[in-house]
Amino acid sequence: MLLAALIDAGAPVDPLRAMLDRLKLPVTLGVEEVSHCGVRALHLEIEAPEDQPARHLPEIQDIIVASELPPRARQRALDAFQVLGEAEAAIHNVPLEKVHFHEVGALDSITDILGSAYALDLLDIDHLSAAPVPLGSGRVKCDHGWMPVPAPATALLMRGLPLAPNPVEGELTTPTGAAVLKAWVNQWTSQLLLTYDRVGHGAGTRRYPTHPNLLRVFVGQGSASTGLETDWVWQLETTIDDQPGEVIGHAASQALLAGALDAYTIATHMKKGRPGCLLVVLAPEGKEAAIAALVLAETRSLGLRRTRVARWKLPRQAGECVTPWGTVRVKWAKLQGLKGALEWQPSPEFDDCQSISRSHQVPLVEVTRVATESAWAAGPPVH
Repeated sequence: MLLAALIDAGAPVDPLRAMLDRLKLPVTLGVEEVSHCGVRALHLEIEAPEDQPARHLPEIQDIIVASELPPRARQRALDAFQVLGEAEAAIHNVPLEKVHFHEVGALDSITDILGSAYALDLLDIDHLSAAPVPLGSGRVKCDHGWMPVPAPATALLMRGLPLAPNPVEGELTTPTGAAVLKAWVNQWTSQLLLTYDRVGHGAGTRRYPTHPNLLRVFVGQGSASTGLETDWVWQLETTIDDQPGEVIGHAASQALLAGALDAYTIATHMKKGRPGCLLVVLAPEGKEAAIAALVLAETRSLGLRRTRVARWKLPRQAGECVTPWGTVRVKWAKLQGLKGALEWQPSPEFDDCQSISRSHQVPLVEVTRVATESAWAAGPPVH
């Protein structure tokens, strides 16, 4: 469905077929126009032999490397199979290189991932946004027998990613689809944050009486041009009016040590006119429950509120610089410069500068100035 939608949005199909021919894969790519609930779309048919051997990850990686895809498309394909392999390895408790790909290792799935990666490159797409997706419900038959939906690999891959309600019963996100989402999506949002000039519809095989079974893509210019990245965090809040300030400060410090992204307080007035404070902690996906339990234990609050929020952030890299007094860690952030171009800006780590200031009896502002100049001289790390 994704490949069909990308072709419908303008990716030429002839280079895709030529790429498959170069690999000598016994597959045929057919594209036809269909209508789902009155909406025109493209449907992709991948014909391949039914008896297909199970493949290990190194074999699939060799196929991808031999595909002579452009570097960006090749890396996307490798990334998708890497995360899929890691999920299968965790489920079956085997080393990554020993994972057998069954359905996902079949020629049609290899074609799906390689073709979609190449189509994105043909459309010159460097940033992908996606809306929350439904996983489905019920059961699905696979090589290991009947499995609950979402399939084990899908459930593992979609951890921490935003989900949508299930409109119908059935498998709505496959392991291959989940791997593509996990590996390729840069930004999750329910809003369409771009100025688009092309729309593509890819049709699935199943038909539903209540809605069209389509995957839709928009191609255009979006917020990615500003250099912003997006992720999801948990905002944990509790109001406190029966603890001294030292206890609240300690709770915030412990939350940061436990992996919180930030913690701060806001003065407030509570019921019966009592002065208090609002303790706010930002927790990354997967750590919110442990950090919430810690905050409740340290503050003796009876509960807290939690909200999953999206945030924009600057791209960043970690590096270090050398000063006359020792090494200082540096955070590099990419932001728009005076002329509008994206530029890397350094920020020396405060804790390192403070430690040097105390141990060498040098003013903090001087340590920070020298560290900043040293970082500029060395430049950002190259990844």
